[in-house]
Amino acid sequence: MVILSQSVVEDFSHIMTCKPTSGLFTGIPVIDLSDPDAKTLIVEACQEFGFFKVVNHGVPIELMTRLEAEAVKFFNLPQCEKDKAGPSIPFGYGNKRIGLNGDVGWVEYLLFSTNPEFISQMSLSIFQDNPEIFKSAVNDYISNVRDMVCEVLELIADGLKIETRNVLSKLLRDEKSDSCFRLNHYPPCPELQALSGRNLIGFGEHTDPQIMSAVRSNNTSGLEICLKHGTWVSVPPDQYSFFINVGDSLQVMTNGRFRSVRHRVLADNLKPRVSMIYFGGPPLSEKLTPLCSLMKEGEESLYKEFTWHEYKTSAYKSRLGDNRLGFFLQNASQ
Repeated sequence: MVILSQSVVEDFSHIMTCKPTSGLFTGIPVIDLSDPDAKTLIVEACQEFGFFKVVNHGVPIELMTRLEAEAVKFFNLPQCEKDKAGPSIPFGYGNKRIGLNGDVGWVEYLLFSTNPEFISQMSLSIFQDNPEIFKSAVNDYISNVRDMVCEVLELIADGLKIETRNVLSKLLRDEKSDSCFRLNHYPPCPELQALSGRNLIGFGEHTDPQIMSAVRSNNTSGLEICLKHGTWVSVPPDQYSFFINVGDSLQVMTNGRFRSVRHRVLADNLKPRVSMIYFGGPPLSEKLTPLCSLMKEGEESLYKEFTWHEYKTSAYKSRLGDNRLGFFLQNASQ
């Protein structure tokens, strides 16, 4: 019998649990980026689900496995060593506490700005003896995934018949782009799940504030998305593909045509889950407003005009499950 430490039991008392969903959802759109119909299929997926899987994405498998190995190396360090890597709010190392507003989960993580100078500094604090290997793995991965996400955004522009093909992708390629990158580790804890008879919430339900997110994980389940009618479904894991999330910013820029998908992660009771997420964000000064080329004659914006900095500031003051866009609706109460 395993005896749980008092600190672990206390942590568990603050972390939500839920009944596991039944079965895996096989209806998730799978987009082959080499398919001539990819632009149409992506637009349909963004409208229906706000979520899809990408294959033939062009990101070398060895980059994924190399960074995963470096992440596992870090998360296997003694706790006192990991604590040296943060926090530098909002970036750095975090353990169970998500943000500043009381959200917790069965997760530990590293959160980076994608600025190469920041990554270099973080790498030195994480692996003081040999930071170059980790820095190289992170930078190479981010560069390739950014290119893939930009390709997806340009296919979206094609599918929506927007003449300026880089209208979305240029925001991620801008040197002032406020993008970030996250490594999440969800350790198994079968004893606690047996104690509750439910699944531990690794990361609570939320939408991503940015334009678009790209998730790659090891071959462990746990990711769930919420369908339009409110049903939660489990996403089959695939360590060789990427899962793409529409973010709040893209929902605004398409005036609600695309939907920002609500998602969460449940901790597996036997296997650790490691996920790597690139969050493609615009420059802080970028105004978030529906694209003129998408607006029909007489169509009004669903949202007030605001900058990414204003939205990001508001979002970071909220709880994970809050409707962050609600405050920015045209008819929102003051």
